[in-house]
Amino acid sequence: MKWLAAIMALLAGPALACGAADDPCKLPLGSYHIETPDVAHGSVPAVVFLHGAGGKGTGILRMGGPILERGYAVIGPNGLERPNSRFGSGWSFHPDRPAQRDELAFIRAVIDDAVANHGIDRDRILLAGFSIGGSMTSYLACDAPDLARAYAPVAGSFWRPHPAMEACKGPVRLLHTHGWRDTTVPLEGRPLGGGRIYQGDVFQAMQIWREANGCEGMRAERFETSGDFWRRSWESCDAGALEFVLHPGAHGIPKGWADLALDWFEALE
Repeated sequence: MKWLAAIMALLAGPALACGAADDPCKLPLGSYHIETPDVAHGSVPAVVFLHGAGGKGTGILRMGGPILERGYAVIGPNGLERPNSRFGSGWSFHPDRPAQRDELAFIRAVIDDAVANHGIDRDRILLAGFSIGGSMTSYLACDAPDLARAYAPVAGSFWRPHPAMEACKGPVRLLHTHGWRDTTVPLEGRPLGGGRIYQGDVFQAMQIWREANGCEGMRAERFETSGDFWRRSWESCDAGALEFVLHPGAHGIPKGWADLALDWFEALE
């Protein structure tokens, strides 16, 4: 009765796409959530945002309102549950520690699937993340600068030992945002696990990015200190784009970050 099944399928209409909070899109290496803007026509840009420790991709959907309002899709990949960890889900971001999966392959698969099945424009993807999601974003930018058009880690960066100055595989477009009063991931980093692992120094990370982009000098060329964000930009670089943003808050995604990041992203040549 294949003909009957076909008729029933037509009457039922097209299957709803996956990606909602209760229906993640499932891939061989993991799953992700996605929401697209209501006014979308044709391919749309997207922000792929990696959650912090213990988070889930559903949390990214909840924070995605300002991004959707700008006409971008919001994509929240799910980290894996870490055994014997009080933090729950996370990312295999540290190159010197055992990996639960190939995170680069997973994020690449998420992007490929979103492009193929949700109308995402591959050439207009901003990859961002918070806390260890920001650390994961930084390592992905270093290892695969062509994975996304640009990168925007928030309150998370490299860990010690820092990558070698020449480690990153090419220039990147990167906007790093951090809280001046962050004590969870301080700008200078801190030891964890009784000194078994150390967060990195964000200022050292910026030096690594300057090296990757071929910037002429250590100091920035443009400064902005008005409003809620203090911004430093390096503009004498061979390639890429590099900006460091501080805000007066602690460990969190500051109010207004979405517009800040998307304004920066859209201004890239």
